[in-house]
Amino acid sequence: MQSFVFYKKENHLAFTKTRKGETKAGEKIQAISSEKKWQEELKNSSARFVIIGIPEDIGVKANHGTGGTQTAWVSFLSSFFNVQDNQFLDFENILLLGYFDFSSLPDKIKNKPVEYLRDAVSKIDKEVAELVQKIIKCNKIPIVIGGGHNNAYGNIKGASLGLHEANKIKSARINLVNLDAHADLRALEGRHSGNGFSYAIQEGYLNKYAMLGLHENYITQQMLDSINKNKNIQAHFYEDIFLRENKSFQQAISDVLQFTKGSYTGIEIDLDAIENILTSAVTPSGLSVLQARQFLHKVSSESKVAYLHICEGAAVLDNGLSSATTGKLIAYLVSDFVKAVK
Repeated sequence: MQSFVFYKKENHLAFTKTRKGETKAGEKIQAISSEKKWQEELKNSSARFVIIGIPEDIGVKANHGTGGTQTAWVSFLSSFFNVQDNQFLDFENILLLGYFDFSSLPDKIKNKPVEYLRDAVSKIDKEVAELVQKIIKCNKIPIVIGGGHNNAYGNIKGASLGLHEANKIKSARINLVNLDAHADLRALEGRHSGNGFSYAIQEGYLNKYAMLGLHENYITQQMLDSINKNKNIQAHFYEDIFLRENKSFQQAISDVLQFTKGSYTGIEIDLDAIENILTSAVTPSGLSVLQARQFLHKVSSESKVAYLHICEGAAVLDNGLSSATTGKLIAYLVSDFVKAVK
């Protein structure tokens, strides 16, 4: 955790636009006061949810994608801290711990072969898994804001180990629901944003893996063959639901819940599943924002939640595209999640 930067209350307020007669989220969200005793403080905190940021795009670039996912974090904070504090959400139930600062890594791997990027992702994995594990051992639910989808591996490993050490599961493996246009089951060729689930399955941290919103145009035949042979993997394609209408969206969600019920489940939301959202792989055809919110509400309210990870969004991409609403969308999703978890 040498790369982690802890936030204090003054950091929260720096993002908060206070106004007379109103109370904003940034004024109520909890923070730690001592970096040396952060685990003790966290364990004793009344907050149930802990937000951490992973503003990096190394995993995306290691997968030959468009960089820029490191820009979503600050955009999210600027929106989330200015949500109104009211009867619908108790912001004192949330503690914002801080973020990982991997900004020194790009200079070290600039103009280097892709293998160098993938080695850097492995280093990121280690730190992310360690922190998620410690948060869960404090009996809290992590909310992780990316960053690339490579960080799913660290979340899964950390959650599995944390829940096991807390005696909440018999073996260090969890289930996973992924709202995504891509399966991210690429080959074990060195770590990147396209194979986090492959490594989690290979190393035994991921038990049942359910995907919803996959696009037929962006899955290899090799992946399809692997999915069809593995009884612990379930896939629901966008075309089956919305084009051919072989099943309803709500039925697909129900199938996912039935498939993963009975064990702790991580929730992954790749924003590239949502239509016209600025991501490393932006799509003109996908789920609506409303459908994504409905999905998250339903799964969060009816699962034994291990963690939430929202990833792949960007405020500014390396190709020059920008969006002023990415952070606001993530703020909506985080709010929906906290309200829904039982």
